[in-house]
Amino acid sequence: MGVPLAERLRPRSLDEVVGQEHLTGPGKPLRRMVETQRPSSLILWGPPGSGKTTLAQLLAQGVGRTALTLSAVEAGVREIREAVALAQRQGGLLLFLDEIHRLNKPQQDALLPHLESGLLTLVGATTENPSFELSPALRSRARVYLLNPLSEATLYRLLERALAHPKGLRAEASPEALQLIAQASSGDARRALSALELAASLGNGKITLEHAKEALGRGPLAFDRRGDNFYDLISALHKAVRGSHVDAALYYLARMLTAGADPLYLVRRLVRIAVEDVGLADPLALRLAVAAKEAYELLGSPEGELALAELVVYLALAPKSNSVYVAWEKAQQAAERYPDSPVPLNLRNAPTALMKALGHGHGYAYYHDDPEGSFAQPYLPQGLEDLTLYEACGEGWEERVRERLRSLRMRFKAPSSRS
Repeated sequence: MGVPLAERLRPRSLDEVVGQEHLTGPGKPLRRMVETQRPSSLILWGPPGSGKTTLAQLLAQGVGRTALTLSAVEAGVREIREAVALAQRQGGLLLFLDEIHRLNKPQQDALLPHLESGLLTLVGATTENPSFELSPALRSRARVYLLNPLSEATLYRLLERALAHPKGLRAEASPEALQLIAQASSGDARRALSALELAASLGNGKITLEHAKEALGRGPLAFDRRGDNFYDLISALHKAVRGSHVDAALYYLARMLTAGADPLYLVRRLVRIAVEDVGLADPLALRLAVAAKEAYELLGSPEGELALAELVVYLALAPKSNSVYVAWEKAQQAAERYPDSPVPLNLRNAPTALMKALGHGHGYAYYHDDPEGSFAQPYLPQGLEDLTLYEACGEGWEERVRERLRSLRMRFKAPSSRS
């Protein structure tokens, strides 16, 4: 089997690397390491097909260091010890660890003394956020550099180069086909070149728009359900709804459902939005959110997804209030600060004669019989009479009841002010 196109066109120098000029351009970190011949340990964090492996290889070649490549999927402490032994024999080693986020903590710890001594220069590659996946000790010994997904324009130029390069494809392609491949590859150079190679095979050297569509197929999921892109999308959906941008909210919902996100996970997030961001500005929002969940469970996909779309539109356009969310945080803080404040006697339960004799329930004013007496009695523990947690500061329903809340608070009287 021949060498894949992506491998044949792998850059042979930093000048050939595209899309990562913030690392490879004049005066930038990786170029400075090559020019000064002084590499330092680093983590390359970026999406698939952004050039992590290529940059690691070019760095090793550029600084003239012996390089060893390991995959953290397969490497364990034994392989790391073997790498250390090789480094000791060679007088130093550049260790490229692909998918470094797969190392567990003992494996990460095994690297630390050798990075500290300079015996190993680590170049790690990961698609996952190092802040979550790598130990603080390891991160402190290696700079983290972020790689960008390649833009559509960059991918388009890369595809054109693949058609013109001596080691590239002997094929012709319509601009529409190249544009589609560039657009559908989600910043991944390897995916774009693989699709181009397959399209060339399907078209016998003449790539049309239909060949490009066939080569791309449905494509892989647009996100890893455990990866940062997934959480970026769910964060964007939540913030678009909160910000009342209905078009953006629908777009992110569609992206996630199309890419295979669990609809029940999404509807749970939407229920949370109903209580956290819409809140009492529209008390019906929570009922609709729960109804959307039930509708999806009844209908399934794809019909049930329309219930989620309806919910997203409703929540995005609903008035907003986080007053209950804020009040609940304050209430939890007050409960932690005053965990033992005695309940006023008038509010206590009195199921026995002894408890009645101790004053439990004495003086309690039943609102429906004595509204004024009800307002005058204490509800909060002594010393907390002036505690204020909830403020009706939102829109919609809260705006309508704001005056009632103000009036109620004026009518409540602290025990010390009663005659």
